Amino acid sequence: METQSIIITLVLGAVAGWLGGLIFKGSGLGLIGNIIVGIVGGMIGYWLLPKVGLNINTGTAWLNYVITAGIGAVVLLAILNILFRKNG
Repeated sequence: METQSIIITLVLGAVAGWLGGLIFKGSGLGLIGNIIVGIVGGMIGYWLLPKVGLNINTGTAWLNYVITAGIGAVVLLAILNILFRKNG
């Protein structure tokens, strides 16, 4: 991967993670947390959305990625919340 591609992936991952954090928890997860959740969310989104018959196509590749990764980030955060739910 070129340096520019890595930077774009990190920035878009951070935006998608921040968006997922806002939708699911109501707050961000910090820069590193947003990047990780956004990138992993992107992988989940690109795997999951076609399986449920959704195709995100806004005409802009970057916006498609952020929306897909944001949806994947919400799914990831929901799974993490179920796994690590605190009782009480």
